[in-house]
Amino acid sequence: MAASKNPQYTLRYFDRIGVAEGSKLLLSVANVEWAEEHPEWPLEKPNQPFGRMPVLIEKHANDKDFVICESGNIERYLARAYGFIPSDIRQAALQEQLRDQASDMFAAFISQLVAKSEEDRRENFAKFDGLLDKLVEVQTKQINANGNIGYMFGDRLSYADIVTYAFYKIIVVGMVKRQANIVNIVKPKLTPQLIKLIATVEANPLLASYMARGDSLAAIVTKPTPARL
Repeated sequence: MAASKNPQYTLRYFDRIGVAEGSKLLLSVANVEWAEEHPEWPLEKPNQPFGRMPVLIEKHANDKDFVICESGNIERYLARAYGFIPSDIRQAALQEQLRDQASDMFAAFISQLVAKSEEDRRENFAKFDGLLDKLVEVQTKQINANGNIGYMFGDRLSYADIVTYAFYKIIVVGMVKRQANIVNIVKPKLTPQLIKLIATVEANPLLASYMARGDSLAAIVTKPTPARL
């Protein structure tokens, strides 16, 4: 069942760019009332449904709170509730598989950060690098199939656009403190089609307030790389 009329939302997550980014974007573009909550961690860990975040709390005036967790689950719930995923199950599946691929990519990225040996790190990085090449290829193909108009499906913002943007923002902006050279790794791989999609998402008027709170991904990926001396 879709969300009831005019609910209020609280999104619990750490005060950083991470796996809740897609949910934040969806809440913003849905133009609903929402707020972030940053529980003290790990003190509040036992109080979360599965002992992890993000957690979404949907509040209704005349009903008990509806609480769900897991980033992909929260995203899909919001995307369905506010019309960013098609009702046709096949069309929906085409968008959702892109999100799952991005999730696998993020896991591959983290694996090379936490590798216990240099050999494992190199092996895990090579896996991440290869998967990223394939993901960019698939994403670009879909953008081209849609006429290269800045969207992956149709002529307006969709779940696929939002989670694609979120993935690159998590990697390029959110992870730079953990891997300083990540911009130089990812940026050369991004095609003009993907850069256009990133800029289109950022330019959405309903996202203006949220985008103003942090670094512009579009500015980072379009900034000229300084020449080596």
